[in-house]
Amino acid sequence: MKQLLAATALLFTLSAAAPMNAPVPEAKIERQDAALDRLIAPGTTVRKLGEGMRWSEGPVWIADGQYLLFSDVPGNRIHKWSEAEGLTVWKEPSGGDGPAKPGFREPGTNGLKPGFAGQILAADHGSRAIAAIDLATKAKRMLVTSYQGKKFNSPNDIAVAADGTIWFTDPPYGLDGLNDSPLKEQKANGVYRATSDGKAVLVEPSLSFPNGLGFSPDGKTLYVTVSDPKRAVIMAYDVTPQQTLARARVFSDMTALVSPANPGLPDGMTVDEYGNVWSSGPGGIHIFSPAGKRLGLIRTGTAIANLAFGGPDGTTLFLTSNHMLVSLPTKVHAAPVHAPAIFETGERG
Repeated sequence: MKQLLAATALLFTLSAAAPMNAPVPEAKIERQDAALDRLIAPGTTVRKLGEGMRWSEGPVWIADGQYLLFSDVPGNRIHKWSEAEGLTVWKEPSGGDGPAKPGFREPGTNGLKPGFAGQILAADHGSRAIAAIDLATKAKRMLVTSYQGKKFNSPNDIAVAADGTIWFTDPPYGLDGLNDSPLKEQKANGVYRATSDGKAVLVEPSLSFPNGLGFSPDGKTLYVTVSDPKRAVIMAYDVTPQQTLARARVFSDMTALVSPANPGLPDGMTVDEYGNVWSSGPGGIHIFSPAGKRLGLIRTGTAIANLAFGGPDGTTLFLTSNHMLVSLPTKVHAAPVHAPAIFETGERG
């Protein structure tokens, strides 16, 4: 009965918070360069699609079905949004293999990305793994579960390279106490890539809190956000033919912008078809040219965790903004989306 009442209350919260598909009064788009007009039309409105989440994250557009999935990480749910049905709960619990275990501050899934045919990839805090989730059955298959015999901290976000390699970040945000958690087994908060037999390769061990990541359209540059208020940066790396990282450099330093007036930190990111970088940061979504020039800032009045392009023609930008899901139309598409290589192994969960 308690579970039924809780589910009813949640559905009421998601459906009764009105008005939906209405402008967000606090939202604004700050134009820092005229080039932004080629990406977002002047006068564009940010609209609220739903609310009631504790901390929304990791949106992914499902073209075959025309709907969006995204995580509520501490709420341990994956939500679904569509134009026809609005906002609903799609999978609960989303992380782990059952009720949240002790020691987890955020037990749900985090980043979600397109996966194998009929599946999505999920950075699963509760399982401390990268998983594949079947869209039809919602069954979960673990793909990458450990590095050098030790569990990951709490995989956070995912990107798929042109060759199908899965890359992901592993900060400790899912664990109580973060770096001081007794559950933490990996010394590094690393950036990894996964081989097709389910083994992880540590490619960047030196970042304090690596978070979002994405590839340039040609696949030659990897961007990684660092959600550290003392060093709030986006890093850029050359991707070598051997699938290692070289020439580490700061693409953008947002540390000076960190303040209560600018909620949020570098978090989720996406790259558009022209190589522009759209990244969470202090104040909202920062938009940069491929050369790192600031073009604009999308504010919603609260922290924005992540973003993804989608919609019927692929040009709608969906933002997971703290407790709510919002969207706005753009003039661009995402960089090419790559399917992951077939995994030879993977345990059911």
